[in-house]
Formats: sequence, C-alpha cells, structure tokens
Amino acid sequence: MKTLRIDIITIFPGMFESPFNESILKRAREKGLLEIGLHDTRAFSRNKHKNVDDAPFGGGAGMVMSAEPLALAIESVRRERPDSKTILLAPGSKPLNHDKAKELAERDAFTLVCGRYEGIDERVRQRFIDEELSIGDYILSGGELAAMVVVDAVTRLRPGVLGDENSIVEETFSEGLLEYPQYTRPRDFRGDCAPEVLVSGDPKKIKSWQRKQALLKTARMRPDLLKKIQLTEEDKRILEQTDFD
Repeated sequence: MKTLRIDIITIFPGMFESPFNESILKRAREKGLLEIGLHDTRAFSRNKHKNVDDAPFGGGAGMVMSAEPLALAIESVRRERPDSKTILLAPGSKPLNHDKAKELAERDAFTLVCGRYEGIDERVRQRFIDEELSIGDYILSGGELAAMVVVDAVTRLRPGVLGDENSIVEETFSEGLLEYPQYTRPRDFRGDCAPEVLVSGDPKKIKSWQRKQALLKTARMRPDLLKKIQLTEEDKRILEQTDFD
C-alpha cells in the first residue's frame, strides 16, 4: 500500500506534535501509511526578525501574512513533491465533506497551508494555491486546527489505516445517510433495553432495521441529504408513513 504524504505549512508546527502522535494517526504513521511534513513558515522569512506578516495596504484591522515566506515555503515543498496539490485552509471556502475527503484520500500527496491573522497576501492565493477548503462557517484563530481535521478525515479513508474496511462503508455520510443508532453491552441499561431485533440473530431483520433507522435519523437531522441519494420504494414508504413533528 502506498504512503500518503501530507505537508503542512504553518507558523506553529508545535501544535501538531500531540494530535499526530496519538490514536489512528500515530498507528498510520508507524505502519508507513502516512507521512507528515511540518514546515515552519518563519524559517523561510528573510527578515532578520523572522516576521511573516505586515500591515495591509490601504489600511484596515489586523495583519496580513506576507507573500515571500509563504511562496518560498510552498516552492520548497513542490521541489520535493511536484505532484502535491496546494490547499489553503480559509473561512468562506469550499466546505470539507465526505466526498472531498475521499477525493483527497485517493491522492499520493497534498499540502495544507495554514492561514493566520486577516489572511494571506492575495498574490500568493492567485499564484500558488490550487484549492481552498473550510471546515465550517465560523472563524478560527488560524488554519492549524482545520488542518488537523483534514488530516484525520482523509487518513482514516486510506486502505489499511482502520484495518476493517467494512467499518468505513457503514459510517455516517459514506452512503449518503447518517449512521443508524448503535448499542452495546449491557443489553439492559438502567431499565432501557437495546432493541430486540439487534439481538435476534437474524441478519436480514437487523439490516432492515439499520436502514430504517438511518433513514429516519437523516430525515430528522439532515433532510437535505435525502435529496442527494437514490431512495428505494421501501425507503419512500417508510418516510411517508413517519410523522416527524
């Protein structure tokens, strides 16, 4: 299996040390399925004070990330990995979703640029950025946390990372529906019992129950998703007969 290479350009490389050395990401790196390259933007500053930002032309609040350090950092990565797609993490961009995570998981390499302050110099955006991504319609202090989300969402979709490929197929969003409710031992928790069908041992009945529950959960919480999938006649019957008020 191929190794996925993700390069991250940031002014705070230390923020990634703990998240990338725990749980699934740690195991993926140990198995050689994931390789992370952290690049400190300040290392590419030619300013004696290693500044990477400056006041915006035309005035305005805050500072803007300077063009040269970012450009040099991106060029450095591209010399090593010319096939690496350069992605800027910025609010207001195309939202990260399951389909985008799958698309990135099929690549051999990509680079995440973590914005800060009021954003980056527009000339870098126009000349060096291939795509922009956002993890939600809200503002973070910088792109670092968003980069961690992208790395996690993408890595777990790579073959061999989770071990059980069936678990990926059944996850929320993998088939367009939210995942059905899950139960485990004890069967009776403080008088609240797990559904009888799940302990019936009848695979056909269990599968039918799971599909129905996934449909109902999606209809209640994310009805917009139902417009994007092909519903069976049975799916439609279930939805028509359910009162969601």
